[in-house]
Amino acid sequence: MSSSSGRSIISTTAAPAAIGTYSQAVRAGDTVYLSGQIGLDPKTMLLEEGIDAQIERVFSNLAAVAEAAGAGLADVVKINIYLTDLAHFSRVNESMARHFSEPYPARAAVGVKELPRGALVEADAVLVRTL
Repeated sequence: MSSSSGRSIISTTAAPAAIGTYSQAVRAGDTVYLSGQIGLDPKTMLLEEGIDAQIERVFSNLAAVAEAAGAGLADVVKINIYLTDLAHFSRVNESMARHFSEPYPARAAVGVKELPRGALVEADAVLVRTL
């Protein structure tokens, strides 16, 4: 973690390294902004095969970054889901039920034309962690 202008950068090898000009997450006060995660395996940096494997990897990657911030998915207050095919929305709901419990975070789900590296799903999140 590094600090600059009251912000802390969150980084972990348990999630894929950033593939662009961004940080895995940034903490500003008690709020942590988690960058979008696609279904990349953090060890191989290869995309998981199939929508179900990608959805699961997205949530495990987000969980790893949240853990590096000293938090967990239970601290997520807002999540954005991006799908290249909205027909997969029910699969996202099924996976979220395994990774989140009530009260669920606020959420948006958006259909997009394409995602980095040909991914089928991406998610970013905002969490609040009180010290």
